[in-house]
Amino acid sequence: MSLGEFDIIARYFTRKTTRADVRIGIGDDAAVLDVPVDRRLVVAVDTIVAGVHFPVGTDAADIGYRALAVNLSDLAAMGAQPAWMTLALSMPDAEPQWLDAFARGLFELADRHEVALVGGDTVRGPLVVTIQVAGYVEPDRWLTRDGAQPGDVLFVSGVPGEAAAGLAVLQRQLPRSASADHLLHRFLRPEPRLALGRTLRTLASAAMDVSDGLSTDLAKLCMASRCGARIAIEQLPLSAAMSELFDAPTCLDYALAGGDDYEIIFSVPSARLHELASREHDCLITRIGELTAGSAVEYTLHGRPVHREAQGYDHFAKREP
Repeated sequence: MSLGEFDIIARYFTRKTTRADVRIGIGDDAAVLDVPVDRRLVVAVDTIVAGVHFPVGTDAADIGYRALAVNLSDLAAMGAQPAWMTLALSMPDAEPQWLDAFARGLFELADRHEVALVGGDTVRGPLVVTIQVAGYVEPDRWLTRDGAQPGDVLFVSGVPGEAAAGLAVLQRQLPRSASADHLLHRFLRPEPRLALGRTLRTLASAAMDVSDGLSTDLAKLCMASRCGARIAIEQLPLSAAMSELFDAPTCLDYALAGGDDYEIIFSVPSARLHELASREHDCLITRIGELTAGSAVEYTLHGRPVHREAQGYDHFAKREP
């Protein structure tokens, strides 16, 4: 049975929301939303493309989940509370089974964080998913990349590199195992660190999500804050799953240059470290270095300098043919 655009919207994406702040959602020309008077609106948008951000043939439920997760990660890095989203979906065919799985993965994560779908668009074309998320944060409590100062201590959440290792498991078709499954999950189902972001909004001097690789995104944070950094490689959190499947140099490359982790890198003034330590966190956080004067990002291994270059993903970087 052929599905039209309005059939797709009605069958898979129109849901009754429990959010009282949605005055008008799907079904009109635009959404009408109530923003709390004592909050600031925070908005982010990301696009994921088949063959670029996920392999062709990836399960539709994982695509739906991941499309929202990468956006929620941006709100997490700002310390914001998510509330609403819109969806623009391009797909070659309207296959009911695919759409059912996609919507299931999308709403699994949306329901967990009380995010309402309030509008969007569907078109025929290559498989491309664009989601815009919106939420809010208390006045003067949002996080940015440009507040770090020399002497601040640098942290990262989770275990950077596991998502890149998970993509390698897919691309190389490595045998199934507990470690392979763990890494696959880290790539296909990243966990946006929303609770951590909400905690950090009153503690961190700067923060951003790690999407293009730790070394690349750290360089962006340092540039925005007009400072440098010194990273102690031996302090990076280790992944037992990566170590089981890949050699040590490869693990280090994934940890520093691999993208798609959607963890948070953040800085905390030394005077507030005790406050950070006193809080409970729902994920691992690891001290990996400190911010320095100047602009250089330096890496050391047990005190000895190690040459590293930012090698994270760039959509428009020139590549060798």
